[in-house]
Amino acid sequence: MLTAFTRAFRTPDLRKKLLFTLGIIALFRLGSVLPTPGVHVQNLATCLEQARDSSAGNIYGMVQLFSGGALLKLSVFALGIMPYITASIILQLLVVVIPRLEALKKEGQAGQTKITQYTRYLTIGLGILQSTAFIALARTGQLFPQCQQEILLDPDNIFGIVTMVIIMTAGTSVIMWLGELITDRGVGNGMSILIFTQVVAVFPSELANIFQANKFTFAAVLVVGIFMIAAVVFVEQAQRRIPVQYAKRMVGRRMYGGTSTYIPLKVNQAGIIPVIFASSLLYLPQLLTSLFANAESPNAVVQWISQNFVTGDTPIYMITFFLLIVFFTYFYVSITFNPVEIADNMKKYGGFIPGIRPGRPTAEYLNFVLTRLTAPGSLYLGLIAMVPIVALAIAGASQNFPFGGTSILIMVGVGLDTVKQIESQLQQRNYEGFLR
Repeated sequence: MLTAFTRAFRTPDLRKKLLFTLGIIALFRLGSVLPTPGVHVQNLATCLEQARDSSAGNIYGMVQLFSGGALLKLSVFALGIMPYITASIILQLLVVVIPRLEALKKEGQAGQTKITQYTRYLTIGLGILQSTAFIALARTGQLFPQCQQEILLDPDNIFGIVTMVIIMTAGTSVIMWLGELITDRGVGNGMSILIFTQVVAVFPSELANIFQANKFTFAAVLVVGIFMIAAVVFVEQAQRRIPVQYAKRMVGRRMYGGTSTYIPLKVNQAGIIPVIFASSLLYLPQLLTSLFANAESPNAVVQWISQNFVTGDTPIYMITFFLLIVFFTYFYVSITFNPVEIADNMKKYGGFIPGIRPGRPTAEYLNFVLTRLTAPGSLYLGLIAMVPIVALAIAGASQNFPFGGTSILIMVGVGLDTVKQIESQLQQRNYEGFLR
């Protein structure tokens, strides 16, 4: 990895792209610490300090993770990349349900451009809803229930509240633009790079907190982290290759086909999406509990939810979280990988799997392999996502355990993808790798 970056900086064209990407990342982090006008910075800092010692601030943990700690600071980029991620997931699900979107997907680049445009519109709408919700929580004191200080300078000024909503929504729009700039003029996928930046941004502070608390725990966390990174890299690179043979065919006077290739089926075909689905779904009962926490006589259902789904270290929460990840893994793989479509395309171009008849038997075989390959992939995602929860339950660690769950999957996945893209661009300019 370091060799790839060193060679990239020696290439003038790639050096410009890398420096451009680093400049966008620096601008992105600046907006993440720049407070929104109307926020009482000193009182907010006091409330944040109190929230670190309690679990109250962990209700919004998924959005806080994807904002790099900017959410609870109510900064200009407080919402981070989460509205865009949510909009992208919703559009991917709607493509399967709405025939019009499915037709657009089949149109190629033009249809994908239209779907991307719809994703942007939905992102703006989600940004307005989320910014309004978080500012309303800050205005009523529910964002930091344990803190009694005013977070907003003038909570009764409607014009000021609307201005904050507009600024935070505009920050979401700027984040989308920055991500597209990285994709077009930088290195790697822009949105993935920004997600990677936000996740890595909280690492130094979390490691520093662990080091100050207990040096032995800090050493143990580093050892566990190195082991987990190696395990995640191994599984993320693992794939089942289905051999495909293309028959020779005459088109005019030319011979086509006769080549051998393969269909790569990854063990973790779903990526990080099932963990995001499960985490988002389990934050709903926590939010509902926080809304009814001040009721004078809460009913038995609210009390049961509060006891089992708020702290995150109860057996019911762990089992539910694990089962949701397994379910969403199978669900997401089923809507993103269509064996029938792949089998039809192979048959159209004269391709076949050795020993398997083209058409329906090929689709059934691909579905058979994919179903059994998804089983270890779903268990792997569930176990990785359970690491911070188990650390919280056994060792009393923070829920923001640095080497756990979503963060480690994002860091390793984006890091591997970015390095692959750098190496592919290096190979376009230097063929030394093919001569070794």
